[in-house]
Amino acid sequence: MRDLLAPSSPEEVRDVTRSALASTAFEELDKRSLIGALVKLYPQVGVMVAGENRATTVDAPIVSWESLEKRKAELEEITLKKIPANSKEIGVARSYGDLKENHEFKAAKEMQAVLMRRKQDLESMILSAQGTDFSGVTSDEVGIGTVVTYEAKESGEKKTITILGAWDSDPDQGILSYQTAVAQALIQHKVGDGAELPGEGGTRIKVVIKSIRPYRT
Repeated sequence: MRDLLAPSSPEEVRDVTRSALASTAFEELDKRSLIGALVKLYPQVGVMVAGENRATTVDAPIVSWESLEKRKAELEEITLKKIPANSKEIGVARSYGDLKENHEFKAAKEMQAVLMRRKQDLESMILSAQGTDFSGVTSDEVGIGTVVTYEAKESGEKKTITILGAWDSDPDQGILSYQTAVAQALIQHKVGDGAELPGEGGTRIKVVIKSIRPYRT
């Protein structure tokens, strides 16, 4: 696929993605594999895919490989360590007898419900996620895997943010998930374009995009 699309422009890649999303020629699993490969090679089409998934009520977030590995590590710890340890706690608490007044047993059972719910959530997230390393992103427009500098029209203040995957938010470091309101307001804009970002108390901040560069170079 990389060789086939190598000479293609960003718009041609988007056209291919649109065609793949609309196609009925593939089985669903094959289609998801194809779309996943496209997103891995060209993260900038991730927003298009995510929008299509929202329209069909399928949640398939675009995530960094690093954040995906963290979720997998958390799932492994819950499955292999926390749930077995909790089962032992339940067994010990049950031995105290009189379950109606057994606070240790009730607490352990509540923790079991929390752990099982988190395990199910992680399994669902990992299964649906589409991992990427953000390589191949261009600076043509704001998208997933870009670093964006914008200037507030009123105050002249400049700010630089990095737009990454759904699980990569770190506002203190200027890293935002593409799913945040600010990122969504900037995505698909080009250098020189104006945009309105959400501010405090429902206000809107008018900005101008000054520069765009790939996160991975």
